[in-house]
Amino acid sequence: MKKKLITIDLDGTTLNNESKITPKTIEVFKKTQHAGHMISIVTGRPYRISKQYYQQLGLDTPIVNFNGALCHMPHELEWSAQYHKTLHRDIALDMLSLKKHMEIDMIAAEVKDSVYADQFYMPNKDFFPDEKKGTNTLTAKNLKDDPTSVCVFTKKENQASITNELITRYGDSIEIRTWGGDTPCLEIVSAGVQKALGVECIADAYGFKQQDIIAFGDEDNDYEMIQYAGHGVVMKNGIDALKSIANDITQKTNNEDGLASYLENYLHLA
Repeated sequence: MKKKLITIDLDGTTLNNESKITPKTIEVFKKTQHAGHMISIVTGRPYRISKQYYQQLGLDTPIVNFNGALCHMPHELEWSAQYHKTLHRDIALDMLSLKKHMEIDMIAAEVKDSVYADQFYMPNKDFFPDEKKGTNTLTAKNLKDDPTSVCVFTKKENQASITNELITRYGDSIEIRTWGGDTPCLEIVSAGVQKALGVECIADAYGFKQQDIIAFGDEDNDYEMIQYAGHGVVMKNGIDALKSIANDITQKTNNEDGLASYLENYLHLA
């Protein structure tokens, strides 16, 4: 079989419902790499809360973070193909006023490996791995650089109204996506940023044709990646809108090793 670029989402796809990578997934990924295929993580998560999975899988490939705003090589800081797209600092600070009239648990701006939050709130155990350590308060005084993204944490039922307000305020200068599985987050990034941007960057750097890309995802933020890949696969637990454009759907969910089982069969690794 021709060598493939396999791009994998994390939450709801590679990770189970406990945000863990199972031994089965690790085993199949090792077989996949041994067969000459390339695996890259493409996630909405910042690198600071996805690097543990990158290391656990023993990857040495580029990774895409922040839904496509950052494409980089963790062990090669001067990788020639890397890019980093940021959001204007003024937009991040202006978002703080949303809390005056909307139900929002936390607003957090991500700057490289640092996070600035308007208050300390634990959306999930991974978001602040060291609890308050390394967390700065989101204020005009503290936030000096343009952030990569701004995360808005709220209940799922509030997301539509907040999204509408963001679009009204900032129009086509931003993109809004979700990630986080059971603890969903609205992530605001610069206009034009989406996961397919990072996938295309990696494919170009390594000479993969679009037809030789296999992408796995489950959520709204995977839409362009699934659409762009030569073979876009949506998890059984994925949203219907994504399934409607998929080339295929896994027979099992993320909590049943659905990705690993699909790869094992598709690439004839068993």
